[in-house]
Order: sequence, then C-alpha cells, then structure tokens
Amino acid sequence: MPKQAASTLLDPQTPTRRMVLGGGLGLGLSLMAAATGLMAFPGGAFGQEAAQRLADHFSSVKTMTGEFIQFGPNGEQTGGKFFIDRPGKLRFNYEAPSAVRVISDGKAVVIGNRKLRTWDLYPLDKTPLKLLLSERIDLSSQVVHSVKEDPDLTTIVLGNKSVFGDSTISLMFDPKSFELKQWTIRDAQGKDTSVMIFNVQTGVKFASSVFKVPYEEVHKKQRGG
Repeated sequence: MPKQAASTLLDPQTPTRRMVLGGGLGLGLSLMAAATGLMAFPGGAFGQEAAQRLADHFSSVKTMTGEFIQFGPNGEQTGGKFFIDRPGKLRFNYEAPSAVRVISDGKAVVIGNRKLRTWDLYPLDKTPLKLLLSERIDLSSQVVHSVKEDPDLTTIVLGNKSVFGDSTISLMFDPKSFELKQWTIRDAQGKDTSVMIFNVQTGVKFASSVFKVPYEEVHKKQRGG
C-alpha cells in the first residue's frame, strides 16, 4: 500500500503533516461543529444515552486484535492485522506487498516503511486516533458532530477543531452487540479513509515489543541518517 494511504489514517493533509498533524485510520474516524461543546443528538437524551452506552462498551474492551481492510480516498484497498491495547497503544501491520507499519506507544504515532526505510512521527494527542484509544470515550466532554441511529449501525462522529482542525473520526457500532465495526477518518480536504475490522479477539495479552517505537531509528532517519 502506498505510504500516503497509510498516512491518511493520521491525516497527512493538515498543517500537522507539515508541522503538527492538527488536521486529520482512523483508517473518516469522523472526529466539527460546535466550538462550544456538545452538539444536540438526534433523538434527544435517549440518543445521547444510547451513544454513550456504545462508547462505554467499546472503552471497556482494553485489548483487542484482529484483521482489517482499509479503503483509501482514491479507491485503494489493502488489509492486514491490528492490535490495540488501551489506553494509547496500537499497531497496524499491512499485508504484502505493502511494507508499512503504524505503531502507537501511547505517546507518539509512527509510520514506518520497511522497503524505503523511512519513518514519520506524530504526537498521539494531535491525531484523531487519540479518541479511539482513550481510556474512556466520554461523549459529554468531546465535541460531538452527530449520532446517527440506523437498524444495523449506529454512527458517532467526533471531532475537536482546536486540536484536530477540520479532521473528524466516525465510529460505527453494531447497535445490538455494541461491537465496533468500522471507523473512518476524514482529513482536512474532506477525503475519507475507512477501516473495517473482523475476526476480532478481545482480552488478549501482548508482548511489550508489539507497541515499541524504535525511536533511535526514527530520529536517525529524520536527521537524514
């Protein structure tokens, strides 16, 4: 998968790609509407409560692993395996022929390309992945763009313009099982990168090396080494 497609998970289009990543797997995670805080939910308090129950269930799952399929903004498609250890830790291993890895250790997110031997580094708290990987997704404290309830899918769109710019993250849940099915990240240019997950296992244990960021190698490459 092209490096650009993986980077869209974090939103490379914003000034942050050039400086801060203030704009944008999620691979959108549709993370904007009110600068003042909580937006009104369709369905009133019931809609808000239903959305928070979904968010709480997802937050209660501290570790999970499975397979994913990623759909890029230009129709590109790739897959691989993912690993999540809340709070803050994530890894995406893309299947061949892609040489891309995405790793978050709770502080930073890095995108590595084994073939090109390149690394890009971003602060986790400046990316929409921060919301996905939070200890608890508190819809009363995050800016909620919208909540849409359909028979087979509930979509919660979150964002914070002061942190992520115009980028958003959409979390899509099964309303019956409360399981996360997909997330979409929309970048500052309105381009979506979506990730569908399946064959998910929860309550798993990971070796610490799974989420280890090779900072020495990252900084060496960033210095042109």
